[in-house]
Amino acid sequence: MAKRVSKNQRTDRIQNAQGKDMAKIVAAVKKENGHYSFRQKMVPVDEVQDELKAARS
Repeated sequence: MAKRVSKNQRTDRIQNAQGKDMAKIVAAVKKENGHYSFRQKMVPVDEVQDELKAARS
């Protein structure tokens, strides 16, 4: 007898994988009271340098 495949099983997960190369940018921002807060942003790898320049200014 053949095994049954569960309807929740994803047998083609690797074949249909379409991902984008993303990078997470964490920028430290100093507040007026001296404490730091952190801003997080997910951007495509191609735009990392542009986002870093914008975060520094």
